Amino acid sequence: MQKRALCTLCALLAAAPCTNAQSGGQTVSKAVLVTGTSSGIGRKITERLAADGYFVYATARKEEDLKALGALSNVQPLHLDVTQPADIAAAVAAVSKAGRGLYALVNNAGVGTEGTIADMSPEEFDLCMKVNVYGPVMMIKAFEPLIIAQKGRVINIGSISGILASPVLPAYVMSKHAIEGLTDSLAAQLAPLGVEVSVIEPGNYRSDIVKSMLQRLGPALRAEAGKDESLHYPEPDDVAVAVEHALFEPGPKRRYLVTWSQNQAERTIRKQIEQLVQLNEGQPHTYERADLIKMLDEALSTSRPRTK
Repeated sequence: MQKRALCTLCALLAAAPCTNAQSGGQTVSKAVLVTGTSSGIGRKITERLAADGYFVYATARKEEDLKALGALSNVQPLHLDVTQPADIAAAVAAVSKAGRGLYALVNNAGVGTEGTIADMSPEEFDLCMKVNVYGPVMMIKAFEPLIIAQKGRVINIGSISGILASPVLPAYVMSKHAIEGLTDSLAAQLAPLGVEVSVIEPGNYRSDIVKSMLQRLGPALRAEAGKDESLHYPEPDDVAVAVEHALFEPGPKRRYLVTWSQNQAERTIRKQIEQLVQLNEGQPHTYERADLIKMLDEALSTSRPRTK
């Protein structure tokens, strides 16, 4: 009984919100800024963090969404379009003025798009890159000093599309592959300063990203793209859980694969193995099977056990 009680206490302490000391003996929850919180993954992240006692700067573009976010406890809505430098500067000013500092940034805002390279308009391609790639870079650049001051975290919301590929999603796939590289480069840059960087790679979950894409593409392309299949997917609660782990567990993982589908998980892992084989084959420094297995065993020796 004592052992079980101790385990329960340890679990509760590990899950308790981290706090920062403020002048006058008061403490406040660490502050996290999340982009793209009007719906889907961003809204779930906001609701979970706020419910667990963290303070969330929740960004959105539409007034009705900002009003709804403002009704949540521990949430301060901020108007922000991640493609607009003036909006980002205003958000930095608002966070700095509040006096809490900023522990973490969650780059969640994103758009989806569909169409081959031949068929996609330059405007659609540019929008995808501006929101999904330039947006996170500009946000990191703007908020990095505040995060470094608290030795905090940067969390990028990627996708299994950042590992996989699709003949009809080239721009989206490109943008999420870029997030993979951004995460690794930024992690190497900020590690000496005490800042951890992770990427969350969700599979298919319910969100408005496809709905927004279909509204934007116009009648002809909407008919070609088909229906919004995301309505049949589960809510992204598991993604919000992974984000909270990445934000607050003592030794966060670099990558969090989050999917309800065994098939999606297997395809993602197999794709990485396929790329390994492609890199290794037919070149002057090709490794034999035994050497590759040894490398894999060495890497697995430090990996985490399977979760429930």
